[in-house]
Amino acid sequence: MRKSFFLLVPLLLAGCVNDTASYRIDPNDHAITLRVVQDYFWSKQAKLLLTATRMPDCQRLVDLGEVTLSGLEIELFASGPNVYTLRSGEDVWQVETQGCTELEAPQANAVTGQALGVFHLDEHDKLVFAAPDTAP
Repeated sequence: MRKSFFLLVPLLLAGCVNDTASYRIDPNDHAITLRVVQDYFWSKQAKLLLTATRMPDCQRLVDLGEVTLSGLEIELFASGPNVYTLRSGEDVWQVETQGCTELEAPQANAVTGQALGVFHLDEHDKLVFAAPDTAP
């Protein structure tokens, strides 16, 4: 019985989403990286983690909370010098990469800045970043 349980564990985790995608701000270690982690294959929610990186000065992991996986789309905007805003429906987050800190986010309908692209799950449930000309 015990051996059969351990054989089933990989099957329970096989359908889970656990993936990252990045937007490179410049080629030299300056990026916004998102990670989506679904703990159980039957869960419709996933944890969303953001890593703001501007090496060698800073790198910080920010827990953005949970998001719905169905139709997941997270828009990315440049909202000022080293300030980036992410929006998924009514959820909005803002980070700055000068010191890699989370800022107070504006309301979803008040997001401004240059649209840089969209993070989304592709047909294979892989998280990808698509620039505006290739966004879904």
